[in-house]
Amino acid sequence: MHTLEPIVAEVEFFRGLKREHLALIAGCASNVRYEAGAFVGRAGDQADQFWVIREGLVALELFAPGRGAITISTISEGDVVGFSWLLPPYQLHFDIHTLTVTRALLFDGRCLRGKCETDPDLGYELLNRFSRLIVRRIQAMTLQLLDVYGEHRTEPA
Repeated sequence: MHTLEPIVAEVEFFRGLKREHLALIAGCASNVRYEAGAFVGRAGDQADQFWVIREGLVALELFAPGRGAITISTISEGDVVGFSWLLPPYQLHFDIHTLTVTRALLFDGRCLRGKCETDPDLGYELLNRFSRLIVRRIQAMTLQLLDVYGEHRTEPA
C-alpha cells in the first residue's frame, strides 16, 4: 500500500513530530495539482482543508470593491496555506489563487480534527504549530499595512 508518510515527514512544518503522529497526518493527505490561475478557495467558503506547497506559487487575496483583488501574501514551496480548518466557524478568510502551476499536499481538515479529538497530543502539536504560523502571517501583514498606509516623513513633525 502506497503512503504519503515519507513525503509528509520531509515537510519542515511537521519536523520533530512523533512517527505515529506523522502516520496519522499522512492518512489525511493527498497529492493535488492546480493549473495557474485556479481559485483553490474563496473567502467565505467552507474551510475543511489546508495545503503544503510542494512546487509553485499561491496568492492569498482579498477583494476590495473599486480596487479588485489585493494580494495579502504570496506563498511558495514548503509553506502552509490555510489555518481556518482548525477553528469554528471553519470558513476561509481570503481567496486562494494559484499564480503558477502548483503541486501541493492537501490535508483533509475534518479527518485531522477527528484524529486530534482522539489523540490530544496530536491536537496540541498541530495547534501549537498553526498558532506560530498565524502569528507570523499577522506580523507580515502588519508590516505590509504599515508600509502601505504609514506616513513616510523625513523630518520630525
